[in-house]
Amino acid sequence: MVYLVGLLSIIFLALAALVVSRMAAVVRNVNGPVEEGRIGMSNRINGALFMVFFVLAMIGFVLSFMSAKQYFLPEAGSIHGRRTDTLFWISMAIVTAAFVVTNALLFFFAYKYQYREGKRASYYPENHKLELIWTVIPAVVMAVMVFTGWRAWRDIMSEAPQDAQVIEIVGKQFNWITRYPGVDDNKLGAYNYKLTDSNNEVGVDFSDEASFDDFVNSQGELHIPVGKPVLLKIRARDVLHSVFIPHLRVKMDAVPGMPTRFWFVADKTTEEMRNVTGNPDFNYELACTEVCGRGHFSMRAKIVVEDEASWKKWCSEQKPLLTTYPEYASRIPANLKAKAAKYLPTETAAPSDSTTASTQEGGASSASVSLR
Repeated sequence: MVYLVGLLSIIFLALAALVVSRMAAVVRNVNGPVEEGRIGMSNRINGALFMVFFVLAMIGFVLSFMSAKQYFLPEAGSIHGRRTDTLFWISMAIVTAAFVVTNALLFFFAYKYQYREGKRASYYPENHKLELIWTVIPAVVMAVMVFTGWRAWRDIMSEAPQDAQVIEIVGKQFNWITRYPGVDDNKLGAYNYKLTDSNNEVGVDFSDEASFDDFVNSQGELHIPVGKPVLLKIRARDVLHSVFIPHLRVKMDAVPGMPTRFWFVADKTTEEMRNVTGNPDFNYELACTEVCGRGHFSMRAKIVVEDEASWKKWCSEQKPLLTTYPEYASRIPANLKAKAAKYLPTETAAPSDSTTASTQEGGASSASVSLR
């Protein structure tokens, strides 16, 4: 590193000395006549160098693009993703065309209209037609780009369809926790951050009966069905995070205290994307793109996009949080304990003989006693 700094310092000093010497030459020329021949030769050399630089820069630009193309993301695995990509490449084509044309004219004019002895420059005091052209055409192009981009954003951020599969994603240092609605009601229950603990990591509120069949996955894997709208309900438990699924073109911040959302339709399964990319080890990935602490680099999760049958099979194999941790039954209101009984282990949900007897004697409900 020391040698590199020293080398850069020497180069900087050499360039500084060159600039100072050139400035001194300019000052000398201001105070005295300059030979016409020297001016003509210098301008011809500079004009030719302008054209050489432009041609080499365009060649370098094309070669750079072609070499970087192998690192571009493959075709998006979602419907809105392909629409976003199309708009991106149209915008890039328009901007690149404008860049090439304006710079080609800039470098060509420096060559064509270089100083020549006896030639005087002509000036346009005004040209309304030219001014109208370079004002109206860019304005129309920009308006079309803004309008099409706005329409895409409006559609992407619209309300999710009623039949969308809802999945909650909660970010915390340094992993993602996902919560799914159970197959019985396909509805996420309420949550309360005050109820968060080591087992109930997302603060599921068991006073809401919709939460009885919710199940949680904190093992770094997210399953979603193919061809069906998926609504991600996003929040953060500690600091600012960001949900990023590059191959589905999904990105949305996870903000503490401010739930966000994003819905999409993935129309390529993981297996199909493996065929598209030619990579048998390909997996969709969920990453955090907001620096959230020392372990930010490890905050990632694998996403499995699968067909409806495989999705339903996987869901049926998951256990509701209430089943895994039956001690949360104590948080269930008395009037809902009978409904929650089916999600609790037998030894928790079923009353013992002695309890049943005593309950019958007291005229109370055996189910409410066992869940109390």
